[in-house]
Amino acid sequence: MNWLIFALVTVVSWGFYGILLHGGQIGMADPVNGRYKAFLFVGIAYFLTAVLAPLAMLVISGSDWNFPAKGASLSLLAGIVGALGAFCVLLAFGAKGTPAVVMSIIFAGAPIVNAVVAISQHPPAGGIGAIRWQFFAGILLAAIGGGLVTLYKPPPGATAKAPAAQTVQAAKSDQ
Repeated sequence: MNWLIFALVTVVSWGFYGILLHGGQIGMADPVNGRYKAFLFVGIAYFLTAVLAPLAMLVISGSDWNFPAKGASLSLLAGIVGALGAFCVLLAFGAKGTPAVVMSIIFAGAPIVNAVVAISQHPPAGGIGAIRWQFFAGILLAAIGGGLVTLYKPPPGATAKAPAAQTVQAAKSDQ
């Protein structure tokens, strides 16, 4: 069951991804280029996590350094597709999408795309008619769930703003 633990860690990590990325974009305090600056740091994080960590694991495990062309090219393509998706998340935020809506659409839609592509690549024995109705119900429910979360997300709470006098006084005390 280790696979389930890793899958759940991924769920939690990606569940925080959009919220943190949007916060990073806003935190850059640059309405024009903040999303690109945030994505630059995503790239740095990917380098640290997706280059240095596996490199260390390969060295520690004494791996050979043979990278067959098919595996290398498909893995590179996977990285490009993943990075493109991450970049488009930022573009969606820049186009006034909110993390709750954007990520709900992504996380409801991606499993649907995954299921359709996987079935087209590896069709079941007996053809499409051999697929049980529950599979199609799951696809439909994922689409409906993503739509419902998007349409009926709770409105954000009011952000408390400090009165101007307190802000000025706090600024003076910091000097």
